[in-house]
Amino acid sequence: MCEDDHGIGRRALFVTGAAAALTLGSVTFASGAHAGAADNQETRTVRGTLPTGSPDFVYLPVEVPAGVAEIKVSYSYERPSVPAGTAGNALDIGIFDEHGTELGGRGFRGWSGGARTEFFVRSDDATPGYVPGPVRPGTWHIVLGPYTVAPQGLAYAVTITLTYGKPAPAPEPVYPPSRARGRGRAWYRGDCHLHSWYSDGRRTPAEIAALARAAGLDFINSSDHNTHSSHAHWADQAGDDLLIMLGEEVTTRNGHVLALGTEPGTFVDWRYRARDNRFGRFARRIRGAGGLVVPAHPHATCVGCGWKFGFGEADAVEVWNGPYTPDDEVALADWDNMLVASVRDGRDGRGWLPAMGNSDAHRDPDPVGSPQTVVLADDLTREAIQEGIRAGRSYVAESKLVSLSFTASGAKGEHAGIGGRLRVAPDTPVTVRLEVTGAPRCTVRFVTDQGTLFTSDPLPVAGSGTVEWRTTASYAAYVRAELRHETAAGPVPGALAAFTNPIFLGA
Repeated sequence: MCEDDHGIGRRALFVTGAAAALTLGSVTFASGAHAGAADNQETRTVRGTLPTGSPDFVYLPVEVPAGVAEIKVSYSYERPSVPAGTAGNALDIGIFDEHGTELGGRGFRGWSGGARTEFFVRSDDATPGYVPGPVRPGTWHIVLGPYTVAPQGLAYAVTITLTYGKPAPAPEPVYPPSRARGRGRAWYRGDCHLHSWYSDGRRTPAEIAALARAAGLDFINSSDHNTHSSHAHWADQAGDDLLIMLGEEVTTRNGHVLALGTEPGTFVDWRYRARDNRFGRFARRIRGAGGLVVPAHPHATCVGCGWKFGFGEADAVEVWNGPYTPDDEVALADWDNMLVASVRDGRDGRGWLPAMGNSDAHRDPDPVGSPQTVVLADDLTREAIQEGIRAGRSYVAESKLVSLSFTASGAKGEHAGIGGRLRVAPDTPVTVRLEVTGAPRCTVRFVTDQGTLFTSDPLPVAGSGTVEWRTTASYAAYVRAELRHETAAGPVPGALAAFTNPIFLGA
């Protein structure tokens, strides 16, 4: 084993795409000289320390000679004690092959963030999170992501092991179909934010699919952090009763966004911040690959989770993420403010942004399908589900037990459903009607651009009921429904059991 110390003098700061990146000195091997040695392996270890204020990504070039069948990388780093309120060390890792590290990801071969301490890549297999394929000669780059750095600095060690030999044949990837049996035009339940062991989750695709079926879901979307490596591992879990869409949670340092229902094998880069002006390019990448752009948990409080890119490129927004918490309440209020703006800035509600809810489940005991987005779609296909989400024909429920029917009707029989528009004169009486099942003791609220204008008595213990309210388009430019659980006395509303996208009122 050879060791190298990458000290301060051997670092070089250069620009990759729009973002500054630190590149360390190259790690070289003996150009296949060990190919006939015992175990056919050669190892190098690199040590160094990253100071506070390091760039988001640090690249370690590795000169890979010909004849390599497998590259294996392991790493460790020190975690010194820090004062309360101060970030400690956290170091992510991934790898790019000989195609390089240019923004866009042509050379991308895998990412595990901080979920694993080692990984391998070879032609026929790879660690979850990484993409199998030939280990071709050239300059590969191990990418280190100093997520947070302690005041003492981040001391690390990276060990690279090359195994020489003849590569095994690479299997042809098989992907899930883009269609399930379905029920024609119907309401379909789905969870579009799920993590498997291909990123930082702890569940296999088989375990996730089983939990999705138990949760009454008709569709799911894979959304592992910063990798598409799971795409070829879902086909066996799809069936007539479960549509499996493929995607990614693009996890930047300025917020996370779901690439929802992209073409199989689509990778979306994440190595930029809002100040780099690159998000539009990758939003177009998502849509060009047939996907939807959905900012996730926009007001989450974890480091780097708050959404900083704005919503001009979004197709929908994830308002409810996992168990209902105060940041979801903030997200709901912020989304409602966007609805108000859409009816007050001359757009008359056109171009509004639909809301979603997803579980963001990672591991036990995280429930899959809580919450879930219930979509009115023409069939159980990727395109039909996406169209229903994009049009806002959906509501969010905490579980399969909750079902809603929400309509608005005029005096002459005009009617509209969730995501639609009731075209009536400003002073025409409008009846808003919500039918509920599965929500015992929940309170119904009707929310408009003027605020909450109606609150019902609690529903019976049986959980079913019908609530009506009368208004006009001049009084309410839109109306949406919320179901909330009972709460202690006071001004804070109870946790959501469900909410709908709006119905717009007026010509």
